[in-house]
Amino acid sequence: MAGQATPATALLDARHIRYRVHSYQHQAGAAYGLEAARELGLDPARVFKTLITEVDTRLTVGVLPVGATLDLKALAAAVGGKRAKMAEVSAAERATGYVAGGISPLGQKRQLPVVLDASAEVFETIFCSGGQRGLEVELAPSDLAELTNATVAPITS
Repeated sequence: MAGQATPATALLDARHIRYRVHSYQHQAGAAYGLEAARELGLDPARVFKTLITEVDTRLTVGVLPVGATLDLKALAAAVGGKRAKMAEVSAAERATGYVAGGISPLGQKRQLPVVLDASAEVFETIFCSGGQRGLEVELAPSDLAELTNATVAPITS
């Protein structure tokens, strides 16, 4: 269970959530999520990326499979908004306390609204960033949804 300490793993430990840490050596310039799937030998459908967006000017988190494309309209609708766009990297890093490529939906400095893609529900466990580049945590999608107070909705196109 416990591994490298990050705010994400500290939250999981504090809440007594079952999880496993998986790490790999990140290569500069590689696409983070697809790299994680490849390096860990995982189906990309089980590896989820964390994207920070602005929905009607409010920062919002989309958590979706690394091989999928975020449907901004679906994300906005899932949180009752009208319009969504990708957030500036600097705003995402400031709000979450993580660096780009290592942003976790868990243990963020400021807990933002989270939307978890509904495809997560078909898996017993999924993988998401553990809070640093090259670190993934494996946990039940229901635990991720509960810890982040996520809305579960289809948000990919």
